[in-house]
Amino acid sequence: MNFNVFKQAVATQFAKMAKSQLFVTATTGDDLWATYLAAFPEGTNPVYRERTEHDCSCCKQFIRNIGNVVTIQDGKLVSIWDIVPTNSPYDLVAAALSSAVKAHPIANMYRHYERSVGTDKNFEQLVTGQKAWEHFYVTLPATVVMDKRSIPTKLGEYREAHQMLTRALATISDDAIDTVLELISQNSLYRGAEHKGLVTAFNDMRKKYLAFFGLPKDLFIWSVAASGSSAVTGIRNSVIGTLLVDLSEGVPMERAVASFEAKVAPTNYKRPTALVTKAMIEAAKKTVQDLGLLSALERRYATIDDIKIGNILFASTNARRTLVKDVFDDLSSKVAAKPNLDKVEEVSIDKFLADILPTINHMEVLVENRHMGNLVSLVAPADPTAPSLFKWNNAFSWSYQGDMADSIKERVKQAGGNVTGELCCRLAWDYSDDLDLHMYEPRSGHIFYAVRRRKSIHGGMLDVDANGMDGLVENPVENIFYEKLSTMGSGEYTLWVNNFARRSPGVGFEVEIDLLGQVTRLGYDKVITSNEKIKVATLTKTPAGVEVTPHLPSTQSSKSVWGVATHTFVPVTVMMLSPNFWEDTGSGIGNKHYLFMLDGCQNDGSARGFFNEFLKPELDQHRKVIEMVGSRMKTEEAGRQLSGLGFSSTQRNSVTCRITGSFTRNITINF
Repeated sequence: MNFNVFKQAVATQFAKMAKSQLFVTATTGDDLWATYLAAFPEGTNPVYRERTEHDCSCCKQFIRNIGNVVTIQDGKLVSIWDIVPTNSPYDLVAAALSSAVKAHPIANMYRHYERSVGTDKNFEQLVTGQKAWEHFYVTLPATVVMDKRSIPTKLGEYREAHQMLTRALATISDDAIDTVLELISQNSLYRGAEHKGLVTAFNDMRKKYLAFFGLPKDLFIWSVAASGSSAVTGIRNSVIGTLLVDLSEGVPMERAVASFEAKVAPTNYKRPTALVTKAMIEAAKKTVQDLGLLSALERRYATIDDIKIGNILFASTNARRTLVKDVFDDLSSKVAAKPNLDKVEEVSIDKFLADILPTINHMEVLVENRHMGNLVSLVAPADPTAPSLFKWNNAFSWSYQGDMADSIKERVKQAGGNVTGELCCRLAWDYSDDLDLHMYEPRSGHIFYAVRRRKSIHGGMLDVDANGMDGLVENPVENIFYEKLSTMGSGEYTLWVNNFARRSPGVGFEVEIDLLGQVTRLGYDKVITSNEKIKVATLTKTPAGVEVTPHLPSTQSSKSVWGVATHTFVPVTVMMLSPNFWEDTGSGIGNKHYLFMLDGCQNDGSARGFFNEFLKPELDQHRKVIEMVGSRMKTEEAGRQLSGLGFSSTQRNSVTCRITGSFTRNITINF
């Protein structure tokens, strides 16, 4: 056995490895030394004095210091012991060491504080002359030699890079990467071009990682971590990485992008294009086509001819007979005049439907200014043979003025806010800015986000803070309520809206002040700049109650909307429930709405054909695209249509009717 041959074979192998990045596996030096000694075949370890040539302290230190060094070649681990065969028992020793080293995963990079490891040779003076002892010895490349005090810090950085990259590859999805790259390419992401190189580099690296078939993928991760590309390995901690992670974790795209833009965009930034990618559009289109619903997207106003008799609760004589109207009666019904309401009976909607409606042959409703948000149109598919888009079986939907499927009150309720207080002030908007509702109370009371969910000195509380403390949401609302008016001290209460953070090109807001069921609706239709405050209303509390004084444009005079004059009684053509409660839906799906279709009432624009909350669950995964489709697939203007007033079962409201059966009387229906 010639140890010098073995020694040179190890040095030659290390010289080849030194041209690549050097790592160490998790095996220990002491375990390798034990493997080394045990690997010699029986009879190949003759005793010379106390130790053989290969069994010495110099070789032991070499194996302990560098014996577990490996490199990665062609996707495989290569160790210092993978030598060219020497045709000696040392080949068995090398094979045993190689197996022991590669049986463990990579633990870190290899770094050392000296330019060489081992002792090349030393000499001993014997009786017969001087004896040269050969030992393992290699010279290290300059890339792995560094100051001893710096090695722990550097190895910690490599380990952290490996961990960050491992997590990024496990949590950032291909779909998220494709979405971000497409948003950047279509200029839908503010300053997105600055991050394109990083996302592209990570995408290319991820593809190689996924193609690392049949091999330990940790080897690939270590090879990237060793490359020194801190931007790619630390992508999760970058601003673009937070967007990738949010999208990968299922955060709605609009919310994820808004969060990204809040970090990089100025407060007055306006996004140039919509947050929908071509891939999303194609996927949504395919789903709609597969479900056979493409023809159902085109919508029109419904007419009386579309409705089955079983879905009508009440029909006027004209509607039943389709007779020519008396033009003089028609004109007189449109003239604004203060109705005589000296004697008005109040009934619940359930009592009205059960006991009163079956006995009448004519009905008129008093349209008031406060009912402007209740104006509603019934919508049908343009193709009468089209299947239903909706959770219910028929193909009909409804749309309130301003394209609201339901009230602000319902949105607050869904957000967990209190809607039963004797005084509720609700704020709603439809973009990602952080609007805040403030109530300034007597005796220096102040309700706003900083005291969220804490009662004020007058018993008021803010319990919903959308796009702020509650995080970004799709339908933002805020809510300040007073459970009892009796807790409010006398004096003036002023309601304000402040834009805490400008994040989007959105405009305006709407406020509802619900006082004992009487709702005052106020709107603001201008841009609100960052930190701008808008005074909404003053509420004055006296022993007699609370009086609301609006500060936004509001009028209580009679006006003409959708062809009907307010403060007048208008004939009801038909009364029905909303389509989700028609006879073909069984027990009904969702909220119930009571629709009073009025004679001469015409939506003077176009109505939205459908809302996301109406749609079949199979379309939920394409909510953003379908929402945009719905906003564009509106009805065309039409003279014949079913429009009037609608009232939700979830919102406290009332309407006064003049009904005729055996005699004429006035009633107020409470919802």
